[in-house]
Amino acid sequence: MTLKQLEAFLWAARAGSFSVAATRLNVTQSTLSKRIAELEADLGRALFDRSGQRAALTDSGMQLLDHAAQMIELENRIRANLDAEASLRGTMRFGISELVASTWFPNFVARVRQRHPNLVLEPQVDLTRRLERSLERGELDFAIIPGPSPSTALSNDVLGELEYRWMAAPHRLPPGTLLTPNSFADHPVIMLGADSGLSRALESWAESQQIAFSRAVVCNSLSALIALVIAGAGISLFPLTYVAPLVRSGKLAELASPMQPHNLRYCFHWRSGDTRSLISTLRSIAKDVADFSEPSALWAA
Repeated sequence: MTLKQLEAFLWAARAGSFSVAATRLNVTQSTLSKRIAELEADLGRALFDRSGQRAALTDSGMQLLDHAAQMIELENRIRANLDAEASLRGTMRFGISELVASTWFPNFVARVRQRHPNLVLEPQVDLTRRLERSLERGELDFAIIPGPSPSTALSNDVLGELEYRWMAAPHRLPPGTLLTPNSFADHPVIMLGADSGLSRALESWAESQQIAFSRAVVCNSLSALIALVIAGAGISLFPLTYVAPLVRSGKLAELASPMQPHNLRYCFHWRSGDTRSLISTLRSIAKDVADFSEPSALWAA
C-alpha cells in the first residue's frame, strides 16, 4: 500500500469518476486505474463497483475512505511543517463568480502568491449552479459564489453579504421611483440565467411577494446586463456598492421599493469531508481579503 495508491483511491471516491480523478492528479486514467487495482490486490478486496457509469464504492471502499483521507491529510501536514515558507504546492482548480472576479479577486491572488509561491491557481468564472455541479463532481477544489448552496454534498463559510437594489436608466425611470407589482408588468426585468445564484434568489423573492415578471430578458454576463439596463432595455437588481460609481455619475437610477429583496451572501464552498489543509488555508485567505465594498474598477473609470 502506497500513498499514491491511497490518493488515487481517495480522488476517485470523491469524484465518482476515474477520469475526473486522473485529471485532478495530473496522471493518465490508465495510471490511476493501475494504482487503484494494485491497492485492491494488496488489500484482497474490491473497492469500487465498476458495473455502473460512475465509480461507486463497495462496502470495503466505504470502510477505507476515512482512513485514506486521514493518511493523505497527515502527509500534507508533514510537508507543511517541514516547509513552512512555501507549504502549499500543486494546482488548485476553483470557481468564482463574475462579481468576485471583478472586485477583490486580484487581492486574493496577490496574497496567495506572496505566501505560497509554489501553488498554481486555476480559476474558472461561471454561474453559480454550474460551479456547484463542478464542485460536487470533484472537478473543482472550492468555489466562491452566492450561497449557502442547497447541496448537502457541500459545506460553506460566509465571506460577505451584499445589499441589492432595483436599478434603471434615468431616462426610463427617474431616481427614487416607487416600484409596485404593476411596475414589473410595465418594465422588462433583465436578469442572469437560471444557473445564477442571484436569479435563484430573485425568483424566490418574487414568489414570496406574489409578483410575476411578464417579460424577462436573460443575459449570462453581469457587465453586459448592466450595459443593457444603462441603455434603457429594462430594470434589474444590482449590488449597491458594485454599481455605486454608475449611480453617482447618473448612468443608473436607484429605485425605491417597499418590497426590498433579501441581501445576498457570498460564501466559500468546498466538498463536505474535504479536510485538506489546502482548503482551510485558502478559505482563511479569502476571508481576510474579501471586500465587496470596493467599487468595480470596470465602472469606476
